[in-house]
Amino acid sequence: MSATIPNPVLPEPPPVFRWLVLIVISLAMFGNYYIYDSISPLADVLATQLGYSDSNIGLLNAIYSVPNVIMVLIGGIIIDRIGTKKSILIFAVLCFVGAAVTASSAELYVMASGRLIFGLGAESLIVAVTTTLAKWFRGKELSFAFGINLTIARLGTFAALNSPSWAKPLYEFWQYPLLLSVGAGVICVAAALLYFAQDRYASRNYQLGQAAETDKVALRDIFKFSTSYWYVVALCITFYSAIFPFQTFAVKFFVEAHGVTRETGGFLSSMLTLFAMFATPLFGLLADKIGKRALMMMFGSLLLIPVYLMMAYLDVSLYIPMAMMGISFSLIPAVMWPSVTYLVSPARLGTAYGMMTMIQNVGLAGFNFLIGWANDYSHAGVDNPEGYNLGMWIFSILGFVGFFFAWRLRRHELGPDGHGLETITTKTGV
Repeated sequence: MSATIPNPVLPEPPPVFRWLVLIVISLAMFGNYYIYDSISPLADVLATQLGYSDSNIGLLNAIYSVPNVIMVLIGGIIIDRIGTKKSILIFAVLCFVGAAVTASSAELYVMASGRLIFGLGAESLIVAVTTTLAKWFRGKELSFAFGINLTIARLGTFAALNSPSWAKPLYEFWQYPLLLSVGAGVICVAAALLYFAQDRYASRNYQLGQAAETDKVALRDIFKFSTSYWYVVALCITFYSAIFPFQTFAVKFFVEAHGVTRETGGFLSSMLTLFAMFATPLFGLLADKIGKRALMMMFGSLLLIPVYLMMAYLDVSLYIPMAMMGISFSLIPAVMWPSVTYLVSPARLGTAYGMMTMIQNVGLAGFNFLIGWANDYSHAGVDNPEGYNLGMWIFSILGFVGFFFAWRLRRHELGPDGHGLETITTKTGV
C-alpha cells in the first residue's frame, strides 16, 4: 500500500509577481477609463455636427450609470462567487463591445445603447479590480497599491481628455475619436486575458489566501456592514457626483464660459488626472504610514467646496481651482477605497464594493441628468456663460455634504466602535 504524500505548503507570491499583477489589471483599467472619458472632449463636436443638446450629452454619461444601480451589486456578488479572473475577463469584453456600439452610429439611441453596454462592464470591472487588489495586497502597502492602480488607470483619462491635442486631426469628424476608444477596449480585453493567465498560474504555484466562504455570500450581508462603512459610501456618492458630472461638461464649459480653445479646455480638465497620477500613490503611502484616514478625507472634501464658485464668479486663473480639485481628487480616492478593506471581511469585499459602486452610480446618473438639465434650463452657452452658474452651485453644495460625511466618519472612528482608520494599526471588519 502506497503512502499518502501530503500536499506541499505553497509559498506566498514573490513581490515582483504581485507588482506584475498590479500593472496588468491597471492596464485593463486604463482602457476602461479612456472609454468613459472619450465623450467629454467630444461634447462640442457632438453639439455642432450632430445637434446634440447638453441634456443629450449628459444622457450619454448618465445612461452609463443607470443600469449599475442594480447591476454593479450583482456584479460584486458574481465576483465573490466565480472569482476575479473570470469576472475581469467577462466585464472587459462588455467594455469593448460597448465602445464599438457607441462608435457605430450617429443616432442618439444607438450611441446611448453602446454607453449602457459599456457601463454594464465598466463599473463591475472596477469592482473586480478593486477586489483583486485587496486579495493580492492586503497587509502589504494596500493603499499604495491602490494609488498605483489609479495612476495607471487615470493615464486613460489623461489621454482621452488631451486627445484634442495629440489626435487633433481626428476631431474634424465625430466618429474618429470614438474609434480610438474602441482601441482602448482592445487594450482592456488583452490585459484581462493576461491577468487570467497570471491568476491561473499563481493558483497552482502560490498561496493566495482565503476564498473558502465566498459560496455563502447573500444579499442580506449588506445589512451587517458597519456604520463607518455607510459613512464611506455616503462620502463616495457625494464626492464622485461633484467630480465626474462636472467633467462631462468641463471642456464645453471652459470653451464657452471662459473662451479657451478645445485643446486648452481638455488640458484643464485633465489636470485632475495629472495631479492624481502623481499624488494618489503618495497619499496612499502616507495613509499606510500615519493612518488619519478620515481626517485626510475631511481635508480633501474641504478643498472641493470653493473651487466651482471660484470658476463661476472670481476672475482668477482657471489653473488655481483645477489644481485644488486635483489635490482633492488625488487624496480622497487614495484613502477611501482601501478603507473599505478594514471595515468589511475579505469574503464580503466584492459585495461591499458592489454596493458602494451601485450607490455611487445613483449619484452619477442623477447628477449627469441634473446638470445637463440645469445648463439647458439656464440657456448656458457661449452667448450666456452665466447660465453655467446654477450647475456650479450644485457642485459646491455637494462638496459641503461630502465634508459633513467625512466629519461624521472621523467622529465614529474615534469612538469605541471604530475600526482604527485614524491609527496605523487597523482591525478587520465584518
